[in-house]
Amino acid sequence: MSEAEQVVEHTEAPAAPEDDRGGLARGRRAVLAVVGGAALMAVGGLLATTLVKSPAQVAAETGPPAQGALTADVERRVLAQTVVMRGTVVADQSVAVSPQGVRSGEGTGAALVTKLPLKAGDAVTAGQLIAEVSGRPVFTLHGAQPMYRDLKPGATGDDVAQLQQALRELGHGTGGDAKGVFGAGTKAALAARYRAIGYEPLPAVADGGAALRSAREAVRSATWAVEDASGPTGPVGGAPAEGGSGKGGATPGPGATASPGAGSGPGAGSGAIAGSGAIAGSGSGSGSGRELARARQALGEARAALAAAEAADGPMLPTAEAVFLGSLPARVSSVGARAGSPVAGPVLTLSGGELVVEAYLKDDKRQLLRAGMTVLISSELSGTDVRGKVAVVATERSAAQPAGPQPQQDPGQNPKGGGNGGTGGGGADLGYRMVVSADQPLPAGFAGQDVRLTIESAATDGEALVVPVTAVSAGADGRTVVTAVSAEGTQRRIEVRTGTSGDGFVAVTPAQAGALAAGTKVVIGAAPRETRRKTK
Repeated sequence: MSEAEQVVEHTEAPAAPEDDRGGLARGRRAVLAVVGGAALMAVGGLLATTLVKSPAQVAAETGPPAQGALTADVERRVLAQTVVMRGTVVADQSVAVSPQGVRSGEGTGAALVTKLPLKAGDAVTAGQLIAEVSGRPVFTLHGAQPMYRDLKPGATGDDVAQLQQALRELGHGTGGDAKGVFGAGTKAALAARYRAIGYEPLPAVADGGAALRSAREAVRSATWAVEDASGPTGPVGGAPAEGGSGKGGATPGPGATASPGAGSGPGAGSGAIAGSGAIAGSGSGSGSGRELARARQALGEARAALAAAEAADGPMLPTAEAVFLGSLPARVSSVGARAGSPVAGPVLTLSGGELVVEAYLKDDKRQLLRAGMTVLISSELSGTDVRGKVAVVATERSAAQPAGPQPQQDPGQNPKGGGNGGTGGGGADLGYRMVVSADQPLPAGFAGQDVRLTIESAATDGEALVVPVTAVSAGADGRTVVTAVSAEGTQRRIEVRTGTSGDGFVAVTPAQAGALAAGTKVVIGAAPRETRRKTK
């Protein structure tokens, strides 16, 4: 058969049946399934070998590794020892207004709050009415010294001078009164302040003016006695004296008729004495002279008593009615009562001045801290840090004010004065009070916040070599050393002297100059590693 015939025969061959092609595809799928299963079994075997361990292998893997050295770098910096504690931001001056012993002038009953015109957060200025207790006002005045006594006419002292200055600042002049003397000008100024807030002041002498009226009556009677002793009492020797008035012994001379009337005050009776001198000299004996001298003495005493009564008379400033604040304007921190409630503690708490931080120390921290130390004031609420200094560390412990009504104190016995109340005994021990003042005024939003105080209680004089405290150890020979590690891993012991410590670090000075430098690695503990380093 020729080649052409073979090609024709091949091209004309019939196609393979459909069933043969389907069997071929199924065979290929079977092969692929076998190969995939084998691969999965291989992977599963590998996983099993990693998870399943023999007891010996588990013991080997969980055993303790070899120990090595844990190191830290020597630093050169200023090291400060710090004390961290909490404090509360309060006003520089905080006054608890507790007006005990209020006198209404209409009997002494239980003190009741009859008016509270302010609420927490309100501003308070000088001369402002802040409360009314049993119908009597309680108002503010500017001054740093608290009241410790009632101020009455005739009083003298620095507290009187402070009152005079406070009244002048409110526009009430004190006239010609000397500084620190409660005289007529101060009386007028105080009465004007009471009238300005709508009240009448209480009288210093609570007798309705009886003492003053009695003193005036005594002067009038003494004046009449001098006039009577100065006039003729009758004819001497049975006949009128020559040069007399010729009107009889009982008739006063012309000078007597010219004398001033009764109760005319200073000089009363002097006209009677002068006008009747001629008659008294010509017709009176030694008895009349004694009576006149005694009458004149009684008149002088009566006039002195009247002057004293007039000086003591007038308005007074009771301790319970005034609150002196060193910094104004102030604000109401809290209100502790309501109208109609009895006074059984602070009615109001006022705060003024710059914001400071107040904290209380226990004995251990009290020994570490003193005024002048640097403080970092941190507010977690605002994320703000402010630097400041310790202003005051108290030398006596403070006690908390016990809850409930407190015993009333007589006016003038309150050591805080000004109706401000005070820390009574019997409360829980708070510790030693410490006050921190900021270098810059604290933001108003800090008021009342609980803040963190970081106080530098000690610091190195300039930069020093500093290592962690765990790097320092004492040898059997008593020497204090650190162990330095070289770049090759060898270790050597260096004798040092320790200094200030704080925050887990301590300042060190090498016994041999130059033996230790910043950046040197020192051993601070042990850490897992493969091999131990040699110790030199």
